[in-house]
Amino acid sequence: MAKAKVPTPQRLFAVVDIETTGGHAAAHGITEIAIAVHNGKKVTERFHSLVNPLCSIPRFITGLTGITNEMVADAPEFDEIASQVFALLNGKVFVAHNVNFDYPFVKHQLQSSGFILDVHKLCTVRLSRKVFPGLKSYSLGNICGHLSIGINNRHRATGDVDATVQLLEKIMQHDEGGYVAAALKRGSKEYLLPPDLLKEDMDKLPPSPGVYYFHDKRGKIVYVGKAKRLKPRVTSHFSNNSTQKQKQDFLRLVQRISFVETGNELFAQIHELIDIKEKWPELNRAQKGYTPRFGLFSYHDQKGYQRLEVKTIGRYQQPLYYFKSVHAGLDFLREQAMLHQLCFRLCGLQRAAGACENHLEGFCQGACLQQEDVTAYNTKVGHMLAETLDQSFIVTESGRTENELGVLLVEQGNFWGFGYVPKDEFVNELEWVRAHIPRAKWFPGIDQLIHSYLLSSVEEMS
Repeated sequence: MAKAKVPTPQRLFAVVDIETTGGHAAAHGITEIAIAVHNGKKVTERFHSLVNPLCSIPRFITGLTGITNEMVADAPEFDEIASQVFALLNGKVFVAHNVNFDYPFVKHQLQSSGFILDVHKLCTVRLSRKVFPGLKSYSLGNICGHLSIGINNRHRATGDVDATVQLLEKIMQHDEGGYVAAALKRGSKEYLLPPDLLKEDMDKLPPSPGVYYFHDKRGKIVYVGKAKRLKPRVTSHFSNNSTQKQKQDFLRLVQRISFVETGNELFAQIHELIDIKEKWPELNRAQKGYTPRFGLFSYHDQKGYQRLEVKTIGRYQQPLYYFKSVHAGLDFLREQAMLHQLCFRLCGLQRAAGACENHLEGFCQGACLQQEDVTAYNTKVGHMLAETLDQSFIVTESGRTENELGVLLVEQGNFWGFGYVPKDEFVNELEWVRAHIPRAKWFPGIDQLIHSYLLSSVEEMS
């Protein structure tokens, strides 16, 4: 006997619209909420309430929604309606026009009231782009106008939720590509993407090292990032619905993604630094003004002795060497001073008058007491700098293909450039490399990236 077919449980959709006092949930409140429970064919239940946000409603928000402070003064606080809202949403698919705006607000307010919301989500902006392609705008007003859906009480929760219900029904009716079903599959994370970002951009990302760029609607680069593996790294930017302003601003801005494969992580780091310094992307707040903090500097004192000093790097200053901390720099100088018989005081390692510690130990020849010839002492400093810093060398790394080699040149201690050459044509000589890779711009931080890379490579080998 054939087994009876077990019917698939019917999904219920909770279509939601809210009005708020601002753009991100961490610092703003909900002033109105409307929910329409839909069984895939019709609305089966409705809920609506004004909400006292416990803060003043800005004038421009009142101008947009018509909701005033007086209207919400006697309205329930969200905590008073939280149990009703949670009961309507729990176990259903949360649907909204730009779900990454509404969901963080509702989730945050519910969590503050002791309810943990964790449900699947659908974004009618993203679905509209797929089912009704080619429109200039997918705002609720524009898409509803295109589909002849009337909106009463625009920018009020009840009016907008009713329009979103009709839009959802239109999407289901015309969904010949099965986009709704695909978005509802277990493991689908498309709802986390910004509403105007093309999923095709995500699908093109490779799992290799490189630099990625987020663009706004005009195509302008608003963020630059590096990655050891491009696809997982870019995906991580959309892995949560943070309530913070920075995340919500980010989701509103990003509409396109592009990338450059670099073949290796070092080139990705250098690419990122150069692009940030040249393009000044809006969302790279921390990296824009970043420069390495500590470096090694050299100068001659009044007696003619060449002094060395580890200090904070000033604007537009290019030190002889970079350090992650003052202590790392002082440790480096102490080691070199003992190795090359330099004066601790002239290396900034000792402030007290008289003979330096290195002289008492028999290493310093008396420059601290002006007993060592200036020329002889400066020659030792020059030898130390030449041996440890003024080196010219070639770094080879993985290329973008199996037949390619990534090549970087440091000349006399300074970054010269980097590029790619055929692996079978590579010649390990400075002049050949200089003729086959492009010269790159120098920015503070590049030399530190290279030094850190070489140091980590040595540590990995040891």
